[in-house]
Amino acid sequence: MDLYMMNCELLATCSALGYLEGDTYHKEPDCLESVKDLIRYLRHEDETRDVRQQLGAAQILQSDLLPILTQHRQDKPLFDAVIRLMVNLTQPALLCFGSVPKEPSLGHHFLQVLTYLQAYKEAFASEKAFGVLSETLYELLQLGWEERQEEDNLLIERILLLVRNILHVPADLDQEKKIDDDASVHDQLLWAIHLSGLDDLLLFLASSPAEQQWSLHVLEIVSLMFRDQNPEQLAGAGQGRLAQERSTDVAELEVLRQREMAEKKTRALQRGNRHSRFGGSYIVQGLKSIGERDLVFHKGLHNLRNYSSDLGKQPRRVPKRRQAARELSTQRRSALNVRLFLRDFCSEFLENCYNRLMGSVKDHLLREKAQQHDETYYMWALAFFMAFNRAASFQPALVSETLSVRTFHFIEQNLTNYYEMMLTDRKEAASWARRMHLALKAYQELLATVNEMDMSPDEAVRESSRIIKNNIFYVMEYRELFLTLFRKFDERCQPRSFLRDLVETTHLFLKMLERFCRSRGNLMVQNKRKKRKKKKKVLDQAIASGNVPHSPGELEAVWPALAEQLQCCAQDPELSVDSMVPFDAASEVPVEEQRAEAMVRIQDCLLAGQAPQALTLLRSAREVWPEGDVFGSQDISPEEEIQLLKQILSAPLPLILTLSIGQEGQEEQGAEEEEEEDEEEEELQVVQVSEKEFNFLDYLKRFACSTVVRAYVGLLRSYQRNSAHTNHCVVKMLHRLAHDLKMEALLFQLSVFCIFNRLLSDPAAGAYKELVTFAKYILGKFFVLAAVNQKAFVELLFWKNTTVVREMTEGYGSLDGGSSSRRAPTWSPEEEAHLRELYLAHKDVEGQDVVDVILAHLNSASRTRKQIIHHLVRLGLADSVKDFQRKGTRIVLWTEDQELELQRLFEEFQDSDDVLSNIMKNITAKRSRARIVDKLLALGLVAERRELYKKRRKKLAPSSLSNGEESLKDVSQGNLEEEEHLPEEESDEDEEKGQGSEAEQVQGSSFLSTENLGQSLHQEGFSAPLLWLQNCLIRVANDREEDGCSQAVPLVPLTEENEEAMENKQFQQLLCKLGIRPPASEQETFWRIPAKLSPTQLRRVAASLSQAEEEKKLQPELEPKVPGEQGPNEEHCKEHRAQALKALLSARKKKAGLASSEEEETPGGNEQLKVAPKKRQLLDSDEEQEEDEGRNRAPGIQKKKRFQIEDEDEND
Repeated sequence: MDLYMMNCELLATCSALGYLEGDTYHKEPDCLESVKDLIRYLRHEDETRDVRQQLGAAQILQSDLLPILTQHRQDKPLFDAVIRLMVNLTQPALLCFGSVPKEPSLGHHFLQVLTYLQAYKEAFASEKAFGVLSETLYELLQLGWEERQEEDNLLIERILLLVRNILHVPADLDQEKKIDDDASVHDQLLWAIHLSGLDDLLLFLASSPAEQQWSLHVLEIVSLMFRDQNPEQLAGAGQGRLAQERSTDVAELEVLRQREMAEKKTRALQRGNRHSRFGGSYIVQGLKSIGERDLVFHKGLHNLRNYSSDLGKQPRRVPKRRQAARELSTQRRSALNVRLFLRDFCSEFLENCYNRLMGSVKDHLLREKAQQHDETYYMWALAFFMAFNRAASFQPALVSETLSVRTFHFIEQNLTNYYEMMLTDRKEAASWARRMHLALKAYQELLATVNEMDMSPDEAVRESSRIIKNNIFYVMEYRELFLTLFRKFDERCQPRSFLRDLVETTHLFLKMLERFCRSRGNLMVQNKRKKRKKKKKVLDQAIASGNVPHSPGELEAVWPALAEQLQCCAQDPELSVDSMVPFDAASEVPVEEQRAEAMVRIQDCLLAGQAPQALTLLRSAREVWPEGDVFGSQDISPEEEIQLLKQILSAPLPLILTLSIGQEGQEEQGAEEEEEEDEEEEELQVVQVSEKEFNFLDYLKRFACSTVVRAYVGLLRSYQRNSAHTNHCVVKMLHRLAHDLKMEALLFQLSVFCIFNRLLSDPAAGAYKELVTFAKYILGKFFVLAAVNQKAFVELLFWKNTTVVREMTEGYGSLDGGSSSRRAPTWSPEEEAHLRELYLAHKDVEGQDVVDVILAHLNSASRTRKQIIHHLVRLGLADSVKDFQRKGTRIVLWTEDQELELQRLFEEFQDSDDVLSNIMKNITAKRSRARIVDKLLALGLVAERRELYKKRRKKLAPSSLSNGEESLKDVSQGNLEEEEHLPEEESDEDEEKGQGSEAEQVQGSSFLSTENLGQSLHQEGFSAPLLWLQNCLIRVANDREEDGCSQAVPLVPLTEENEEAMENKQFQQLLCKLGIRPPASEQETFWRIPAKLSPTQLRRVAASLSQAEEEKKLQPELEPKVPGEQGPNEEHCKEHRAQALKALLSARKKKAGLASSEEEETPGGNEQLKVAPKKRQLLDSDEEQEEDEGRNRAPGIQKKKRFQIEDEDEND
């Protein structure tokens, strides 16, 4: 459809509106219905906005709607409908189409709609239209909130939207062709707003607390009013020309005059005696043409200077996606009367409205009451009005709402968000870049205002500035912001004005930071570091930190000297607890882990002989973690403190226990250290927050990289168009890098030298004295270096980093031997040949590692295993680094002879007590214990791993009372030794149970103290809770064996007796020693059995509880009687005691999973041991009553019932 031919329905509707006769508009009777029909047509227009274009071509707004608006204001329904229609027609083109169309057809429609909008803007530039809008708005605002109806609020919002839409229309620069100080259409519109009094209504809306709902509308209108204005120029309007402005204009005129004089001189030199047709031809020696001959030049000699090989070539076309971003914002100087009106408006706005309006808008933004991207108006207003306040008469109180650390944080957050969105949302990267530019301008103005506060004569203002700077410079994000923006600068999305503002803001920040550091002796700043934690063995960390395990003999030898020091320190009243803090307040490590670290720190102090520090740490930790009495109770005596420190000194803490693994485990871990980095490991990134002393030069070194230097050089390339301040900022930063950091070689680049050449040959070079001086300084340094390093000329072709700069100045290869360099030394051809020869000679040798052989025979001692492996892959001698991975004892494949040897050794030693150890001692090719066990299982020589366990010899039954007591002692000690050796066997059996072995060793070391706690709890009447705890442990062990998986199980006391026990401190101490975890946070209520405890460990813990009770019961029977009171049944009692001991030991072995079926049968006591019930249930208080009823039974039967707590389903 031809859009210039109006639709018949639209034409009829528009004809029914009315007609204009002279200056009077006569409306038709159906005028209101026609306006509503036009609104309905606009609602159903297509994607080309055909209805909008036809109404614009017919000039309906200029010829009909505006006359109705101005002459028929009394008809309220018609007035409201016309306002609705005008808001729809003046809607911005970007909102109509969503975005700038990329298709040529839609792009044409977009430009056509924009043209009609510009015509609407010109039509509105009259006092009459804005006068009607101003009067209507004034009448509506006179109504109180209780009198104002919903229709009134809608009309207020539509009037504000209409003003916003008209001001939003961009100027048509090609059509207007206005110069500075001339009134453009936008200026005429602003003057009409001023004459109508609408500006006063806007100030009222901004300052009235009752009209906060219109805050964002008012701020948007104000931002559009000052769209093309410069705040510094606006602040100086009407005050005459300042001396600085006059000097700037004189300097610009002098530059133009010098260039003009240079051009005249050049033209005068070009005039020869003969005309140009007979200029002659010349041969330029040393300059080759297309072939091998010298270049022939067919013009005069005066043109030779301008010769270039690019003359006559067609310029290379740059793709659209790689073209530099264009500048969209322009600034112009309006007519003087408009500038004066705007200056007065700004002054009144700052005095009466700024703080309240900005606070209201900030509240809307934080509560998400605003529309998307409305924060850009907030940032524009912040930058504009703070700059105006700084340039007019600086009063910090007028902008106090936005002069805070919270505002810095808000701007930095949005700036970072825009930066991240620009990198991810590539289709809208230009829009995100514009928003990021607004945020950067706001950040720049905040810094400039704080810098201006430093020069205030008021001491309170200077102190406020110091506090703000102290907070800004302390936080790492504010310091790292500029580095991030420089490194990710993209000229395809971000225009040159963004780079200019970034350079000027960085210059201001560095100047403030440097001055702040000089005024302070030292500056402490926050430092955040992302640390990658790899899931490695604790052995590596212990060896790296020098924490070597000590034997019990060494600890006993050290203790007397420590005890003497501790006794002196314990009696010292001047020992301060506050001198040492047992935790890191800035760390994000949970409190439980920090408590463990505090325990390790106390042990480290004792091992280092620092007794006072250890005692102070213990007391400080007791105050920080009083729960559970882990570091002693609050009323602990000095003697008990010393005993507690002795226990901590000899305690097998996790960091040290990990080192007690056998030699085979150490070999395997050492081999894993040298494996390839690409091996899959679980990595966790932990942000470590700490404080450090700030060094300005170290911070400046962060800018010494090629990306930052290239951005500065790109801005320096347009030095003729830059302002003097911009050129100063560029040269100052480059001077900091070259002179202060001694890195002149960073600027040894050909493009930089081309700029210097253009600068030095510029006729107006006198106006750029700072640039010329710096260029001469850099060139002088280069030629000094080139006299020593001839490769410097080649280095001009490349951008350089700090490492290359050091090599250029100190010599190539000078960093290879340094400890700070991570670069591997290069391989010479001789070394590569030797490496190839060694590899081919030893790669097929069985029983040895080829890389270890190469390391032993290689001449260079600085090579590592990893470097050799990587170079073998690079030479093509190996397919992957995984071919050289070694685990355990390095041998993976079994040959046929090795399998026969293993079979022979197994048959030879299968009847011995320790089959596996004998095989490992006699086998030829040494392998780890786990590899041999796996191979025996694969060959079918054993059915399960249990058959390879070390066999325990049976103890003889005691024959007398004294022998029985000694046997009890020996057997219990031997059983404890078995328990201590069990984790080692399990770690040898299966290498993946390292953590479980740690827990077992910790529990094994705490059995003796567990017995004492259990006896004391029995004496206090906690027998039933102990039985309940024992049954819970066994039940969890059985569940974990059946399910094959484990998780933390809570201990839920269901009786009052058990609840009282769980609240008892001594009972809680027993739970801690057994490895049961207390509630980790407020969300947890019950103690939990950890998931890391295996069924074997749980049964051993349950057995330790019963051992304390059993020994207590056996003690009266085992005590020798008075000789005169011994009865005739003495021999019978001895037999019962011996059988009770056998039952006790058999039950404990059975719970720990160590007793075999053969050992359970004891000669002479079979009848008593058969009294166990068919099905064992978990014991509770009811079962305890059953036990009370049967206490008169034989001792053997009673002990059997108390210790055999198991299910017969296990045997099934």
